[in-house]
Amino acid sequence: MIKYNLICKDCNKSFDSWFASSKDYEKLKKLKHISCYNCNSLKVDKSLMSPNIANSKKEEFEKKNTEKFEDIKKTIKKYQKFIQNNFEYVGENFAYEARSVHYKNKKKSKGIYGNASPKEIKELNEEGIETEVIPWITENDN
Repeated sequence: MIKYNLICKDCNKSFDSWFASSKDYEKLKKLKHISCYNCNSLKVDKSLMSPNIANSKKEEFEKKNTEKFEDIKKTIKKYQKFIQNNFEYVGENFAYEARSVHYKNKKKSKGIYGNASPKEIKELNEEGIETEVIPWITENDN
């Protein structure tokens, strides 16, 4: 099958049509079976079209990027598992708990992790409390 973009010489309408082959198009054109859908004129010709060619380089690029993304995702999940097993989750209280550890020398048996806004992270860093932001992937994330 081949798709051609056709244009009517009388009304200047452009439309697409499918043919079994380029030879079939030529045969139907010669037999005057190709007409404009708008004005029924037989003065219909092929217009310029860009070919639709599968781009193997693009497909290869996308495949490599997908593989890289999956590798990164696996690495992040490994870090997450390590953090979950070795640190205490403090949820939304991360900034408060981080300050407690830093200022009150409140020693914890484990390090802490949790959620903090970008503003809270900035404030903690300005106070000299070191933090790290780690992307967190849930099972629902793509």
